[in-house]
Amino acid sequence: MNIVVIGNGKVGYTLTEVLSREGHDITVVDTRKEVLFYSEEHLDVMTVQGNGADVDVQRQAGVPEADLVIAVTAKDEVNLLCCMLARKLGCIHTIARIRSPEYSEAYYLLRDELGLSMVVNPERTAAREIFGLIRYPSLLKRELISKGRAEIVELPVRVGGKLDGLRLMELYNMLKVRVLVCAVERGGEVYIPDGSFTLKGNDHIYVTAPSDCLLSLIRFTGLETAKIRNVMILGASRIGIYLCQMLTKAGIHVKVIDIDRPHCEKLSEALDGVTVVNEDASSFSVLLNEGLEETDAVVSLLNFDEQNIVISMYANSIRVPKVITKINRTEYSDILRASNIECVITPKVLSTNDILRYVRAMENRQGSQVLGLHRMVENKVDAMEFRADASTWYLGIPLKDIPLKKDLLIAVISHNGVLSIPGGDSVFNEGDTIGVVARADRIFITLNDIFSRQP
Repeated sequence: MNIVVIGNGKVGYTLTEVLSREGHDITVVDTRKEVLFYSEEHLDVMTVQGNGADVDVQRQAGVPEADLVIAVTAKDEVNLLCCMLARKLGCIHTIARIRSPEYSEAYYLLRDELGLSMVVNPERTAAREIFGLIRYPSLLKRELISKGRAEIVELPVRVGGKLDGLRLMELYNMLKVRVLVCAVERGGEVYIPDGSFTLKGNDHIYVTAPSDCLLSLIRFTGLETAKIRNVMILGASRIGIYLCQMLTKAGIHVKVIDIDRPHCEKLSEALDGVTVVNEDASSFSVLLNEGLEETDAVVSLLNFDEQNIVISMYANSIRVPKVITKINRTEYSDILRASNIECVITPKVLSTNDILRYVRAMENRQGSQVLGLHRMVENKVDAMEFRADASTWYLGIPLKDIPLKKDLLIAVISHNGVLSIPGGDSVFNEGDTIGVVARADRIFITLNDIFSRQP
C-alpha cells in the first residue's frame, strides 16, 4: 500500500521501519532535515521536508493518492489537522496520535466530524498493558487473541522450577488443560518449538491458551503470586495519570512520586484516593522512606531509560514482588535481560503494533486473509489470525498430515465460535479462524502461504 507517515520521531520512525520492511511504499514527512536524512540512509522510503499540515506539502507527499495517512507528530492538534486535511484531499483512511487525556472525551464526541479512522494513544496503551500485568502478576506479557477467547502470555522458566529440564511433550501430558508453547526465547535466540523441545532455566516461554485455562497453567508452573493491592508509580507522566485512573477504579491503592511540583499538584487535584509525593523518585533513600520494601509492585515511568533500569534493578534486589519498567530505546534489551528485568513496556512499540493491525485489516479488504496480527519477543515473532475459505488447501485434513513450512505452528483453531488448542488429529474447515505463529521476518498474505507445497 501507499502510506504517508507525518512525523518522524520515536513512534514515526519505528512505524516506518516496520511498514517499509513489510513492502509498503512509504513517504515520510517532517520539518527536520536531519531526521529525514537518517531515515533515507537506513530505510527504503521517500521523504518530504515541511509542515505536514500544509496543503502543498501533503500534495508533494502524494496524500491525495495515498491509501493511508498516519500523523504521529509531537502535537495532538497538528495530528488532527493533518488528518482532516488529508481527508479533504481524498485520502479515506487516516490515523492520528492523540496523547493528551483532555482530548480523549472530545475525540469520541467529534469522531464523525473529524473523520478519523483510528486514534492511537501510546500512553494510554502502555497504561492498559501495565494494568493487565498488575492484575495478573504472574505474567510478563499478555496479549488477547481470537476476540479475547484465547491469550498469548509470556512466562519465565525458573532455574530448578517445574519447567526446568521438561520436554514440551511431557508438559502437555502432565497438564490437565490444553495449551501450546508457541515460542521460546533463550539467550537472545528465538525458537518455534515442537514437542521434543526441552525447556531450560531462564528461558522465556510464550504460551497460547484459552483464557479460562490460564490459572491452571500458572498453578502448575508454581508461579502463582498474591494479589497486588499497593502500587508505587515513579513519575507523574501521562502514562502515570492513565494508570492511576485504572488502578483506583479497581480498588488498588496507589502512591505516585515525582520531583516536578506542578505535575504533582495537577495529579493530586485530578484524582481522588491517590497519594502524591513531591520528591526525587530516582533517590533510593526517598523510595525506602516511602515504603518501597513494603509495596506489592513498583512501576518506573521516569523520563530517562537509564534511571528506570537502575531503579528496577534495585527494586529486584530488595525483592519487590512485581517490577515494571518503561523504556524507549529497544537496544537496551540485552542489558535488561542480563539484569533480570522481566516486565518491560515500550510505548512506541505498542502503538506501532496497534497501527500495524489496522494496516493488516486494510490489506485483508484488498485480498489478504490476515484478520489480526500480534507481535511477540521484541517483534521477532508474529501471531497471525487467518480465515479459511473455499480456496484454502488441506481443508478437513488432520494437521499431522499437512506439510507446514519450517519454524511455524498452528496455535489455535476457532470453529463456529468454539475455540480449541489443536493437536495432530485436529482439522480446520471453511469458515474457521486459524491462529498461526511464525518468525516475523516471513510474510504471509493468505493461509495457503503457511504450507510447504500444494496438495
